[in-house]
Amino acid sequence: MRAIDLSKATWRKSSYSNTSGGNCIEVSDDFLAAANWRKSSYSNTTGGECIEIADNLPALVPVRDSKNPQGPALVFSAAAWGSFVAAVKNSAV
Repeated sequence: MRAIDLSKATWRKSSYSNTSGGNCIEVSDDFLAAANWRKSSYSNTTGGECIEIADNLPALVPVRDSKNPQGPALVFSAAAWGSFVAAVKNSAV
């Protein structure tokens, strides 16, 4: 199992937590802040269309447009991403 640095994630206290210091949980809905993004090896330096993926999140593969790093990301299961990459390598897509 890999340790993931979630220090950049924004955390919020569960709405079920109380103010008396009891058992509480915090959740983060921006786990992509912890992603280590890398540009596709097929990208070039002429400003062409490129994608970036993050490969440090277990079981997930986020994908985003490198020209819009603050924009949305698509998040695939590792299995679905693996199937997609295999299909591309086999010229099935």
